[in-house]
Amino acid sequence: MNNFKGKIVLVTGSNQNTGLEIAARFMDEGAQVIITGSSSEKTEKGISKLRERGYSDFTGCPADIRSLSDVKALFSMIKEKFGRLDVLVNNACNQGIGASFIDMDPDFFLNVIKTNLLGTFQVSQQAVCMMLKQESKGVIVNLGSNTSTRSIRNRTAYVASKGGLDSLTRSMALDLAPKGIRVNMVAPGYIYTDRWDVLDEDIKKRRRTNMPCGVESTGRDVANAVLFFASDQAKTICGERMVVDSGCTIQLAPVDVDI
Repeated sequence: MNNFKGKIVLVTGSNQNTGLEIAARFMDEGAQVIITGSSSEKTEKGISKLRERGYSDFTGCPADIRSLSDVKALFSMIKEKFGRLDVLVNNACNQGIGASFIDMDPDFFLNVIKTNLLGTFQVSQQAVCMMLKQESKGVIVNLGSNTSTRSIRNRTAYVASKGGLDSLTRSMALDLAPKGIRVNMVAPGYIYTDRWDVLDEDIKKRRRTNMPCGVESTGRDVANAVLFFASDQAKTICGERMVVDSGCTIQLAPVDVDI
């Protein structure tokens, strides 16, 4: 899939976990990648992790995507240094953990929406303004979630934001495809991240019963799906949603539930 040599790729929230793996995967394929975290400290941590793994084809730039001024500053840097953007991956996410619906403060709800939905919109809009000036327009891949159609408990803000992202993806794709910009979505389920490292083995085992494949995705699994959508192999795929969840979505009930 080495058709990203020399391409300029922005991956938001690429300072850790899945975003870091997406950034690394693009670099494996020859791309120059812009690494972002919501603060300078978080961005530097991502940069350090990539350097430890031997990567160097990247530029770090902190940006809180809730802030339009941060987003504009990010794109000013991209324009000055690279002059174009070939691929945008909207990965940055607020997981919305910590409040049930009945106890949720409206500000908590709004903060999740600002990152996952408004942030994606703001970054995408700036990217599109840049891409439209290029001969080779560009590709946008949004990171959604299988929870947008199969809700999980006590994550109302997150689920709502990902549902909105499903619709935003389709709307963006419809408006932008005639202009030469493709937009698609990868929707993961369980992903092994550093948050799993503190879980009891019994909890991990129980989670895996929710997956017909029996094992959660890795960040690299998700990255491979993102690269496919961003590649010329998907040049006529537009406005689609690829679920990467080890079969969670196809299952009515896990094997240990008597129905």
